[in-house]
Amino acid sequence: MKQTISCICISLACLLSFGCGTERKEAQARLDKAQAMFEQGEFISAKNEIDSIRALYPKEIDVLKETLTLMRQVELKEAERNIAFCDSLLPSRLQEFEELKATFTFEKDTAYDRLGTYIRKQQTIERNVERSYIRSGVNEQGEVWLASVYFGGKPILHTGLKLSTLNGLYAETAAVPYDGGLNYRFEDLGNTTEVVTYKGNNGLAALQFICDNEKERIRAEYTGGKPYTLYIADGDKKAVADTYRLAVVLSDIVRMTAEKEKAEKRIAYLNGKLAD
Repeated sequence: MKQTISCICISLACLLSFGCGTERKEAQARLDKAQAMFEQGEFISAKNEIDSIRALYPKEIDVLKETLTLMRQVELKEAERNIAFCDSLLPSRLQEFEELKATFTFEKDTAYDRLGTYIRKQQTIERNVERSYIRSGVNEQGEVWLASVYFGGKPILHTGLKLSTLNGLYAETAAVPYDGGLNYRFEDLGNTTEVVTYKGNNGLAALQFICDNEKERIRAEYTGGKPYTLYIADGDKKAVADTYRLAVVLSDIVRMTAEKEKAEKRIAYLNGKLAD
């Protein structure tokens, strides 16, 4: 009986040893595959393979240690590639920015504004007093806005804007209720000025509509209050289109600069870990 039990125990030990050996070989084979993917620049595939090893072979400690090192090497190469990509595009974007901003003025009240704003010179407030028109601007982060300005003898209390062309195309802003900020109004010498500003998604569709139809006659209907309509002047359409182009360039510069800084910090961290 004792011999039988001993034989069973030996057999189980052999089976367990064989099973562990098989798993170790399978894990090592997948690690070798991930290493080959890494060397061929297939970083996403290598990371997926490493994740599979971790999920399938949680007890293969030695292999898992090697996967950790390999994952850090993969991430290091990815970060270096991101920096190279940003470095290849940033100079051209910075040159575009310098060329575009020549037609803009930079406005910033250091007492109240965290970010400054670029406004086309033709659309600065001092050049457009006592006038109803559509204007736009973009801040240093590339965040663009559209605004409807009304000037007249009586208030119309508008909250939105609808744009349309003669061929039936149209776009609308979101409604911006009166709040004394994004929607504000004041009276001076018997006349009323109203300014409604559409930031982000509130005005993006309308802004893009102007850009796409810059050569068309665009009707602007002030909505939410008393009826009021104007046709956007050619100079204002060009100003809005140029502002949108500047916003795209600024957004790219901000995004790539942030990605480069993030990659540089990641490289410093990974190098430290790999050195340890």
